Amino acid sequence: MTTRFAFVLGAVLCLLPAMAQAKTLRLFVLSGQSNMQAMDPDVSFTPTVQKAFPDDEIVVVKFAQSGQLIRMWDRQWKPPEGVEPAGKGKNGRHYDTLIGKVKDTMKDKPAPATITFVWMQGEADANHKGYAELYSDALARVIDQLEADLGRKDIDVVIGRLSDFGNNDPDNRPGWMAIRQAQVDIASKRPRTAWIDTDDLNGVSNGLHYGKEGWRQLGERFAEKAIELVRNNRVKAAPATQP
Repeated sequence: MTTRFAFVLGAVLCLLPAMAQAKTLRLFVLSGQSNMQAMDPDVSFTPTVQKAFPDDEIVVVKFAQSGQLIRMWDRQWKPPEGVEPAGKGKNGRHYDTLIGKVKDTMKDKPAPATITFVWMQGEADANHKGYAELYSDALARVIDQLEADLGRKDIDVVIGRLSDFGNNDPDNRPGWMAIRQAQVDIASKRPRTAWIDTDDLNGVSNGLHYGKEGWRQLGERFAEKAIELVRNNRVKAAPATQP
């Protein structure tokens, strides 16, 4: 064996363990308000995804805050004309926290093969007259922000449609039905986007919050839809850029 051949063989052998350990990386970004905040991904979401992709590295990043309007994620949000914006804090504040967590988590990792955004929000906006009409454009901008900040145009999106809690309460929740419809419309019109039904997750009393079992099922349902999108929209290779 020549010295040169031995050197090349040694280099290849050194690389084999790293090559064997390389895994396809899949990133899931979860955000929204109270029902998302209460949903623990480790209970059902992450295990369901990992079971579907047993040989892949699954990275889940979640940031959610209870009772928050979509303007806390949409940097460009504007209230209806002549109306003072509800809530406290600057537009996009929660989104900035979310994207910061994503970039910090991914800073030492390769570019993910797939990215999925999972969204459960809208209850707060449904309480304010005129806000429902702004919801569709606001959510589209949130998704656009994520695509721009991560340098990707192939992000899959799963939207949790508001439950039936406020369906029959137009006096207190004037935008409830309109936001439900907007969430369905966005999923039907925007590529790589789908919605899940949550009407049966909030118990016999149809409460605003789903409870322990409801949140477990929510995570599972989100995961199943995300898996479906990833499989349907599977990319052949990871892009060169990374978050």
